[in-house]
Amino acid sequence: MTTPTADLWHHYGRTRHATDRAVPGRFSWSWGQDSGPGAEALGDLTGRRVGDLGAGAARHAAHLAVHHRPARVVAVDASPAQHAMAGDLYGHLTPRLRLVRSDAVRHLQAAAGTYDVLYSVFGAVDFTEPRRLLPAAAAALRPGGRLVFSTLAHHLGGAPAHADVRHTGIGARTPDGEAAGMRRWVLREQVWSKLLDEAGFTRISTGTLPGGTGPRAAGTLLVTAFRTGRPAV
Repeated sequence: MTTPTADLWHHYGRTRHATDRAVPGRFSWSWGQDSGPGAEALGDLTGRRVGDLGAGAARHAAHLAVHHRPARVVAVDASPAQHAMAGDLYGHLTPRLRLVRSDAVRHLQAAAGTYDVLYSVFGAVDFTEPRRLLPAAAAALRPGGRLVFSTLAHHLGGAPAHADVRHTGIGARTPDGEAAGMRRWVLREQVWSKLLDEAGFTRISTGTLPGGTGPRAAGTLLVTAFRTGRPAV
């Protein structure tokens, strides 16, 4: 008999869930959620199938479903608590918004050639071994499909991003409040670019959005890449 894995995202976003139940009116990639480009970084989403990897309470996905005319947005998150919050907040947006409780890699592996656009806003790309996630994302995209993600440009507190593919241990809490830890990948842009190239992506571009001030302020690395091959006509 296996022991269930503790939901280390159980406490995340609960205060906001109780006080802010609206579909967001804007989409932001930055760590502070207050600067940089918006949904235009994803391209024209009209009639497209879009996947949010590590969607949390699905606020970004809900914005896209309401304001950008996709065929469908699929919000994927492995956390039972986050999935439940997303359903409570935005379950009424079905079928344009579909909420899926699943590990991101497992979902992508079962969805070969399904998506036109995939994205992650400090989501699954940050918290999943990239040599597993990025090839799965490439396989789940249609030829010419786009992957966009925002991730930390450096560690919180200012330490530089890693120059090789290794994770950083960060603190978390179990649903009972006990101290725990999880893995986060904070990598330099050259490392991300090499990983994307090896996974089958091309036209890779990166840019840095400046952070604000304060002990938890951080710059944001915004990355865009395309699956090799031409889109179907």
